[in-house]
Amino acid sequence: MHKLTEILSIKYPVIMAPMFLVTNTKMMIAALNCDIAACIPALNYRTDEELRTAIKEIRENTNSTALGINLIVNKSNIKLKKQLESCLDLEVDFIITSLGSPKEIIQKCKAKGIKVFCDVINLEMALKVQNLGANGIIAVNNSAGGHLGKLSAKEMMNEFKDEINIPIISAGGVGTKNGLEEKINLGFSGVSIGSPFIACEEADISLEYKQACVDYGRNDIVISTKLSGSPCTVINTPYVKKVGTKQNWLEKILSKNKSLKKWVKMITFLKGMRSFEKAAFSSNYNAVWCAGTSIEYTTKILPVKDIIKRLVF
Repeated sequence: MHKLTEILSIKYPVIMAPMFLVTNTKMMIAALNCDIAACIPALNYRTDEELRTAIKEIRENTNSTALGINLIVNKSNIKLKKQLESCLDLEVDFIITSLGSPKEIIQKCKAKGIKVFCDVINLEMALKVQNLGANGIIAVNNSAGGHLGKLSAKEMMNEFKDEINIPIISAGGVGTKNGLEEKINLGFSGVSIGSPFIACEEADISLEYKQACVDYGRNDIVISTKLSGSPCTVINTPYVKKVGTKQNWLEKILSKNKSLKKWVKMITFLKGMRSFEKAAFSSNYNAVWCAGTSIEYTTKILPVKDIIKRLVF
């Protein structure tokens, strides 16, 4: 099975994971110039013009062949068509798809030689995207930050190894060189790492959010359904303890109503995005901050290059 280093022509088998509203062009440039791959959510840009400008700026400041864009491929993303057009037009190196069928993305990217990796949380999803022609899968485990899977990395590899013959990249729980080596030894082609990069100097989020990643650790991460309707990991601050982590009775009923389900999901998703945006840039502690268990290894706010050093040297 091809290693991530071979697929994307990078030195280290690491993708700086796409983080909604956290990842920016400065972080991308710093990561790509340290010889790892890096991916940014297309939704971090309000307009298609801004997305295009960002891709061009990253290209101008790095010689990397591992520039990725994350596309949300479900119906809640009304900007998808334009975002995909820009990725194809500007020939990004790879795309990571999340939350939906990647069929159209894979077909269109193949013609351009753009690699497509797909987020999956179980074998059924992995087999589907493999059959669609994906170049690899991002196996999102139960230690991932943000939206997470139900299985551990080891359980996923045990399920996948005899059925999946495309590269498998592990997402979740890695914050040290030992953690990275452990995943490679399990048989993964590489790792996708997000939460350790939240507290980087280059991020434009609030200092309070970064400091929370320093002050809190693995045992302070809880799962909330309030933010987007789907289970999502957040830091268990006093504010989160006060507001709770479960949907209220009305949200639960609406989410289960067959005829309303799709619309409720879309509204909850958009509402969640807005509340996360408010939280990410908020300078007070009445905020819900997304992060994964790998903030355990964050002891100070550092430049991206120093976080990468901790992971690969």
